[in-house]
Amino acid sequence: MSEVEGATEGSMIGWRARLAESDLLYSFLHSPTAIISAVVTLVALSAAVFAPLIAPHNPFDLASIDLMDSLLPPAWLEGGSDAFLLGTDDQGRDVLSTILYGARISLLVGFLSVIFATVIGVVIGLIAGYAGGVTDAILMRIADVQLSFPAILIALLVDGVLRGLLSRDNYDQIAVYVLVLAIGLSFWVQYARTVRSLVMIERTKEYVQAGQVIGLSTGTILFRHIMPNVLGPVLVIATIQLALAIITEATLSFLGVGVPPTSPSLGTLIRVGNDYLFSGEWWITIFPGAALVILVLAINLLGDWLRDALNPKLR
Repeated sequence: MSEVEGATEGSMIGWRARLAESDLLYSFLHSPTAIISAVVTLVALSAAVFAPLIAPHNPFDLASIDLMDSLLPPAWLEGGSDAFLLGTDDQGRDVLSTILYGARISLLVGFLSVIFATVIGVVIGLIAGYAGGVTDAILMRIADVQLSFPAILIALLVDGVLRGLLSRDNYDQIAVYVLVLAIGLSFWVQYARTVRSLVMIERTKEYVQAGQVIGLSTGTILFRHIMPNVLGPVLVIATIQLALAIITEATLSFLGVGVPPTSPSLGTLIRVGNDYLFSGEWWITIFPGAALVILVLAINLLGDWLRDALNPKLR
């Protein structure tokens, strides 16, 4: 065995040993709530990613949709069909398949918007906390102004402006990215304020002062030395806000300003089913709604566990 291979194997063994002895892993393995929520989240992610492979039908293949199959109840009810386990909607699409495909869009929008908000918030928080003075005051006043408006209102405002600037066809083509922009711009403040407060503590420590003395650039100090020390709380916020982003996307889609009906998310499916709820076809909205509740609850519980696990006062 060469020295390089030996060093690589040694580093892998050391990494595994540190992981096995970590407080985070111990906390996870001794928390039934965290394990169950992680399993549910992983199953939901896997089902959404592999929807084309595991979905019984393709709800967006017009050649396979028959209007004669519309409004069929779930398979275990009278009039149901074994081919449609959770029934069909008003267009004859399999509800189970639409949930799997709809979850893909909801999760995609949720992850992308959280990443977008995290990048903006962390950068602004680093700059505000390290620079201080007028720069900090201006950036935080902008954040305070945005905090005075509900996140859903900011998202509606951004979505409405872009709808007015773009034609209907152009908007439908980039509707997912518009939602990412709208939700991301409404969520960056929490990251910025948290990172700013942590950076104001970190900038007084000796390793930052040593970096300044040896002539490191501000960018190097911020992104290479300070940022790794403030990412713990950011990870907790991101986990919790993933659930909020999914709920916000569902709310916007339910209000009719989300993704187009040709590519429905869970919120769009709930809105479509709501029109038939009181006429007896409850399954069209109840099952997508239950899937949304289970997914958001699992992510929230996982975020709550992560917050407690990373809190040194609770160890």
